[in-house]
Amino acid sequence: MRHFDLIIIGSGSGNSILTEDYEGLDVALVDGGTFGGTCLNVGCIPTKMYAYPATVARHAREVERLGVEAEVTRVRWREMRDRIFGRIDAISRGGLDYRRSLPHVTVYAEHVRFTGPRTLRTASGEELTAEQIVVAAGSRPVLPEVPGIDLPQVHTSDTVMRIEELPRRVVVVGGGYIGAEFAHVFSSLGSRVTQVNRSHRILRYHDPEIAERFAREAARQWKLEMGWALASVTEAEGEDGAVTATFTDPEDPTLTMQIPADVVLVATGRRPNTDLLDVAAAGLDVREDGLLAVDEQQRALAGGTPAEGVWALGDISSPYQLKHVANAEARTVQHNLMHPGSLRATDHRFVPSAVFTSPQIASVGMTQAEAEQWAVEHGTEITTKVQDYGSTAYGWAMEDHVGLCKLIAEKGTGRLLGAHLIGEEASVLIQPLVQAMSFGLDAHTMARGQYWIHPALSEVVENALLGLEVPEHSPLAPEALVARR
Repeated sequence: MRHFDLIIIGSGSGNSILTEDYEGLDVALVDGGTFGGTCLNVGCIPTKMYAYPATVARHAREVERLGVEAEVTRVRWREMRDRIFGRIDAISRGGLDYRRSLPHVTVYAEHVRFTGPRTLRTASGEELTAEQIVVAAGSRPVLPEVPGIDLPQVHTSDTVMRIEELPRRVVVVGGGYIGAEFAHVFSSLGSRVTQVNRSHRILRYHDPEIAERFAREAARQWKLEMGWALASVTEAEGEDGAVTATFTDPEDPTLTMQIPADVVLVATGRRPNTDLLDVAAAGLDVREDGLLAVDEQQRALAGGTPAEGVWALGDISSPYQLKHVANAEARTVQHNLMHPGSLRATDHRFVPSAVFTSPQIASVGMTQAEAEQWAVEHGTEITTKVQDYGSTAYGWAMEDHVGLCKLIAEKGTGRLLGAHLIGEEASVLIQPLVQAMSFGLDAHTMARGQYWIHPALSEVVENALLGLEVPEHSPLAPEALVARR
């Protein structure tokens, strides 16, 4: 049995905990997957490295409205793939080699399970114990249990980016952000894409106005089929490598739809890896959604109270499944491990997210429905404003008829409650709104307390702020900014 000061399970955001402050500790870093975690190897980074050239290709096909004629003559898929993973795989190998080179770190490149409180067994049978354990073991794609799901033509986001050739026909199963991003990638690069969703609403966690606008634009770029559930995948006769995806109506299984494809991408969500760790053996609490239960300080819970010496972060314990959230939680754990007398909490108040599809989407805070319910509960009123990209000078330059910025605020104070954007660079335009919400800046002070570059696209945010029915002298506004106005 080997005893450590600290064991970290997972080499994604958990790996970032190990700074020079930990050089005096005997540390084990355990990961049976690819070193670097989801974001680096199969998530955020490679998907966006595909999404960017896909967006460039999409723009090339749509610039005719600006008086420019362009076309995409060829997509060199293998070259694109090898450029992406040539870089990523080197980072993964380099990170693993670096950790192995440190005298105070022991790397276990295998899976582990809990056998008791702060006690683990590796896949090879070695027993490990520690004073402190950080669980950062991530999540994995969910696959429906249907015939043919194990065929080589069926992929998840973990595998589809490494295929040999750009497929002619792609069926994307799922209406969430992963499905939306890959539908954009394959469609924009030249595949014939059909996206199929079980419900009749795509991107269901987004504000309905954003989801409806996206559905309209998505249907213009690829085929959308709503209200169908995947029933099976079968190899097609007489067509080498092809398959047929069969779908049924969830309410009437006798109604079926068949779609031929070269690749079927199943993007029906991800699940936390708690079930692979046997956390019950350590007495740790698991929520109904499968997440490892934690408190605000990222301490894992056992019987509703913090388990001694066990912490968790990232997809295994966070409902957000976002790298920037996992990094923030890692910073919390990093501090709390070394400063047990002054624990910090992770700030989850205003968590932004973005969908790198076409058009791009970004969101932070409450949807309109959530804000209306919040207003009823707090005896207040809200105000909303929808500002089209096309109402600004840069929107005119783009001939934009798609983008919009939707803001939601408390009427009496100007406190921003939610921001939802769809359109060009939405993930960038939302950042000042995240900043305003995080630091308590009211809408009017944000709009008039600073310069906005004219005629930059950011004016759509300025104009949306000015369109909200809020007081010019909010009780939230800093006195210095009130005086300047």
